[in-house]
Amino acid sequence: MEWTIQELAARAGITSRTLRHYDRVGLLVPSRVGANGYRYYNPTAVARLQRILLMRRLGMGLPAIAEVLADDVDALDGLRAHIAALEEERARIERQVRSVRHTLEALQAGVEPRMDVMLAGFNDLYKDEVISRWGERAFQVSNDWWHGKSLDQQRAWKQDTEDLVAAWVAAVKAGDSPTSEHAQSLAARHVQWLSQIPGTPTAEGDRERSIEMVNGIGDMFVDDPRFAAMYDDEAGATFVRDALHAYARTRM
Repeated sequence: MEWTIQELAARAGITSRTLRHYDRVGLLVPSRVGANGYRYYNPTAVARLQRILLMRRLGMGLPAIAEVLADDVDALDGLRAHIAALEEERARIERQVRSVRHTLEALQAGVEPRMDVMLAGFNDLYKDEVISRWGERAFQVSNDWWHGKSLDQQRAWKQDTEDLVAAWVAAVKAGDSPTSEHAQSLAARHVQWLSQIPGTPTAEGDRERSIEMVNGIGDMFVDDPRFAAMYDDEAGATFVRDALHAYARTRM
């Protein structure tokens, strides 16, 4: 099967002039040129054009595209790389759709949209931090899970989180010890809360990595002022850290 230059241009959403330019610069030559001077393109040429258009959409210039195509030893590997890039872009767009939907639902409900959710997919909060601690997959899976929730589901989750934090603060104010039965029951509740987040070791039942994560989170509460403030002060954050460490050491 072959297409003429006019047919290919129409199906690709570009102009015949663009295809002729690609021919002149050696980026995409026709499969054959007929006696009448018409350019014809077979499936191999169309597959090459597909890759060119994909790279153009990624913002690459023609010289850079030519280098990529010239360096390719295996066209299949090149296509796999394009698929990976497109899937990443699709995931980003899906996060943007969910964030805009969140804004719409919030405004329709007469409440203020959450600023971090509104920018999901545009600049994901704590992305680099999560990836550096627990890996790309943990971020991607948990981020998709969170932004896939409806506004009501996000509110319910936030309330559960606030209730857990309030229980920790109350334990500190009551003078409990981090190793007390009450504090350890809160630690168990905290680990159970973590296990509901897809992508985390606790959700996947990985014992060794779960222990490492719980200890790491405890340390983060003390080391990062953002979390220390969440538990009222550094003393509160230290209490939570010590309780989580004790739980990880003796009960996980």
